[in-house]
Amino acid sequence: MKPGETEFLYLITMGRRSGQPREIEIWFTERDGHYYLIAEHRWETHWVQNLLAEPRVRARVGDEEFPGRARVVDADAEPASHAAAQELSEKKYGWGDGLVVELTPEERAKA
Repeated sequence: MKPGETEFLYLITMGRRSGQPREIEIWFTERDGHYYLIAEHRWETHWVQNLLAEPRVRARVGDEEFPGRARVVDADAEPASHAAAQELSEKKYGWGDGLVVELTPEERAKA
């Protein structure tokens, strides 16, 4: 990782059963105004199940906190985006295998 590059994003989803906010610390990459997260355990990952039930999330990167929308990137329908996210993660962290999730900050989600 480059000096000064933020290592973690803090993602807050709503618990699909409890309705309570759930926060995780996760590796991320950024591309074209979107943040990309990779779920190692794919569809079984609790935070993925939460965002499937409620795609509106909150996130924090460094000192910036913002609302956004999260979605799973369909590798078949969006192969270029999927591959780019995996490549960025591989370059930044040395790992990029898993289910790719795109997080769009709210002001960009409306555009």
